[in-house]
Formats: sequence, C-alpha cells, structure tokens
Amino acid sequence: MAMDDAPPEISIRDGRDADSPGLIALVGACFEEYQGCVLDLDGIDADLIDPATTFAGQGGRLWVAEAGGHIVGSIGYALKDQGATVELKKLYVNRAFRRRGLASRLYELVHAAAVEHQAATIDLWSDTRFLEAHAFYLSKGFKQLAESRFLNDPSKTTEYHFARRL
Repeated sequence: MAMDDAPPEISIRDGRDADSPGLIALVGACFEEYQGCVLDLDGIDADLIDPATTFAGQGGRLWVAEAGGHIVGSIGYALKDQGATVELKKLYVNRAFRRRGLASRLYELVHAAAVEHQAATIDLWSDTRFLEAHAFYLSKGFKQLAESRFLNDPSKTTEYHFARRL
C-alpha cells in the first residue's frame, strides 16, 4: 500500500456543540442503512442540535472520533438513578471505519466513566433493526433484557433494552 493510500488516523476528542452538522451527517448516514429509519431532529434526535450541552445537562459527556477532518464515530452517556446507572447513547461508527476497533475504543470511554461514577450498571436502548450493534453489545458483556419500548417516532422505532452490571 502506498503512503497516499493509508487510511486517515483516527483521533477521539470531547464533543462540542459545533460538531452538530458532523454528528447529524454521521447518524443520518447510519440510519440510511436501514429501511424506514430517518432522523427526527424535532423529536428523539434533538440532542444532535446542541450535543455537548445536552449531554452535560444529563450529567454525562460526549466524544467524537475524527478522521481526515470528518466525524466518523460518536458515543456519549447520561447519568440516571442518581448516578447508579450510566446510559450509553449515540454509539455510531461510519460504515467505512467499522471492524477496526473504533467502537470498542469509544465504548471503553463510557465504561471508564461508569467506573469513575461508581455506577452499578451501564444500560442502553437500541433499535430492533440494529442487529450488528446488538452483537457488539453482547460481545461487551451486555445482556438483552425482556423489556422493549415503542417510540412513536417517524421511524416507527421499537427498541430493545440492554444492560451490563459492573
């Protein structure tokens, strides 16, 4: 492989509100992989408008992964139950950057934050269509719970609930 053909280096940093357009593009591209899955910036995806402010307001944090000046991954968390639970949110990786360990690198940030907060559990909700993501979560020690929820959003989303005890 010639030097010019080398993949761009991936860096991870704290997310900022100014990352909104890049996050919207990332999440939108991921949603396009699934029939009927669309962004709802006026509803359940409104946290993409001012993402850092939103996560901070939930006692959490947001990170983005960049390569070649573009956001290629994201993850965040919010605190629940007075900090007893860390809710993992917005784990997305651009298709071209999957299977390189990026999702694991991002997940480790949330796991470390959960340990730092002395949380008992990390939980998350995931669209029933995101089978690749479910396999990833199971590989990280999450268990799929019996509970599911319907969001009544434009994508007609039903989500599965996953949790990992710490």
